[in-house]
Amino acid sequence: MSFIKPNLHFSREELTARRSSACGRMAEEGLDGLLMFRQESMYYLTGYDTFGFVFFQCLYLGADGEMFLLTRAPDLRQAQHTSVIEDINIWVDRDGAEPAKELRKLLSDRGLAGKRLGVEWETYGLTAANGKRVEAALGGFVMLSDASYLVSKLRLVKSEAELVYVEKAASLADAAKAEAVELAHAGTDEGDILAAMQGAVFRGGGDYAGNEFIIGSGQDALLCRYKSGRRKLEAEDQLTLEYAGAYRHYHAAAMDTFVVGTPHSEHVSMHTATVEALLACEEALKPGRPVSEVFDAHARVLDAAGFSEHRLNACGYSMGTTFAPIWMDWPMLYAGNTVVAEPGMVFFIHIIVANSDSGRAMSSGRTSVVTPDGARQINNASLDLIVG
Repeated sequence: MSFIKPNLHFSREELTARRSSACGRMAEEGLDGLLMFRQESMYYLTGYDTFGFVFFQCLYLGADGEMFLLTRAPDLRQAQHTSVIEDINIWVDRDGAEPAKELRKLLSDRGLAGKRLGVEWETYGLTAANGKRVEAALGGFVMLSDASYLVSKLRLVKSEAELVYVEKAASLADAAKAEAVELAHAGTDEGDILAAMQGAVFRGGGDYAGNEFIIGSGQDALLCRYKSGRRKLEAEDQLTLEYAGAYRHYHAAAMDTFVVGTPHSEHVSMHTATVEALLACEEALKPGRPVSEVFDAHARVLDAAGFSEHRLNACGYSMGTTFAPIWMDWPMLYAGNTVVAEPGMVFFIHIIVANSDSGRAMSSGRTSVVTPDGARQINNASLDLIVG
């Protein structure tokens, strides 16, 4: 008997129900099984928690509920400790290792030759090279069908247990912002701000977020991505932060631009517009309505305020359980998106204005849960313009 016992973040009953839903979806789509390479899917269905997906790794779930994992030796105990997976198979690191062919043998041993299997092609957990190897090993042996979003669609509506983690993540994001507000003044190093923000998350029992916190001051305040290299805030400056609390890998993000020194009139008008747009987007996030209406509200307010040339072509995305390299989840909020909002969905809405001509930026953003009555904001930090 193994000393290692599962330490799960969800009840076995909830995990079983999730797998049952996945099996039902497979039956609807005429699939005999699903080959999962997306770490989020593995975590959602079994609790399996690892960054080992950067190597070849596959979780198989049959429409009949049969399940097995193929992974590397370092993840044997990881799977035993964090998941309900019992059938764990190890491929050995060596010159000429061919785990895709080992996957074929595992499928063959279970009598799955000629069956129709879904594959998660759209995932960071399956490189193009490994995808080719999977096709080469399984082509002609089984029928492969793209099922990249089968589990992602199930993950979109959160259970009550999941929402507890999302709400905790939001409180950690608020704690991170509070640390930044205290430090956002002339002479402070960006590194000290990041250290304080991350410290708040970790002290609160949180996790590393799916991607780096975005921080940029001066001209870098116009950026929407993390970049290496720190600077100190000057007497007249601007600081953009996009950050997330993460708890049990569930995320709740927020975004702000602070002003250091005296706010320019453009900063003030930008802030007024971004807050107005954010509130309009939250008002548009209603169950039974396509999420494209959220983007439409974003564009309408910013365009009317004269910022049409300085806004983005999307204003947010779903939030949930995600792994590196990014906390963004499917679907995104953009024009024409036909996904219909339902109670239990979670969205981060960000309003970003970046004027490359003047060199000024402003952003406002926070996370909402869709309820039967509309969007409920779970970040409690103020939307007021922060001046340090």
